[in-house]
Amino acid sequence: MVVRIFKIMFTVGLVVGLIHIAHALTLDRIIQYREVTFRSGRWPAVLDGYRIGFISDSHSLSDETLQNIVNELNTRQLDMLLLGGDFSTFASNFQGYYRETLGFLSQIQTTDGIFGVDGNHDSAPHLFAAMENYGMTPLPNSGLHVRNGFYLAGVEDLWMRNPCIATAIRGATADDFVLLVSHNPDVAMRQDTTAVDLILAGHTHGGQITFFGVWAPYFSINRGITAYGQRFASGPAVSRDGTPVFVSNGATVDFYGLPRVFARPQIIIITMRAE
Repeated sequence: MVVRIFKIMFTVGLVVGLIHIAHALTLDRIIQYREVTFRSGRWPAVLDGYRIGFISDSHSLSDETLQNIVNELNTRQLDMLLLGGDFSTFASNFQGYYRETLGFLSQIQTTDGIFGVDGNHDSAPHLFAAMENYGMTPLPNSGLHVRNGFYLAGVEDLWMRNPCIATAIRGATADDFVLLVSHNPDVAMRQDTTAVDLILAGHTHGGQITFFGVWAPYFSINRGITAYGQRFASGPAVSRDGTPVFVSNGATVDFYGLPRVFARPQIIIITMRAE
């Protein structure tokens, strides 16, 4: 009986392991363009159907991959593109690297422009200079009205700089829908988010290596990436104040040689709907 149970457990473990290896070698190496609908009674009715692209954690994507992203997103009829930080890993030439990466992304067609924040692997001065060179708008603890009733804000990276939500949204009115971009989702647990309607973040890479995409072992063992366990691994979550947070897995495929396992690289496309 014991031998039989052991054989069953071994077989199940082998099958599960093979499934994860197969996933890592196939789908987890292909960028997913994830379509998400966000509904809110505070979203301006006149902007119903507004489409927002969100790219985070691109790190060291090849020129071919970047061009493929440009080609794909130019078929998605975006009104806005948001960049969530971590364009580099540890680039020896930040200026050259940003010029190359942002040079590709600047080709993505939008109605209202391209905006972005810095991540913990970025050199903010070099990044923001490159963004401005390509007509993009950096949002370091700042914001602006994109359309009537729609205020967009961004904060600096939590690890490397000093994010301040209050400063970023101070130009918003009580009637505005406020969308905040933060590279690190942990900001949503450490600062007041009651005046924010939606937060977009990246940083966690979907857990990088997970068990069927449900549980990321690293987040339970080490709180170095996020202090809140599985809360901000991937997808929808909430801040300490109950504000909706959406965390992207990020677009990079390999990170320091680590494979993705049931944490597929992704680019998010959000369709905003007025309830």
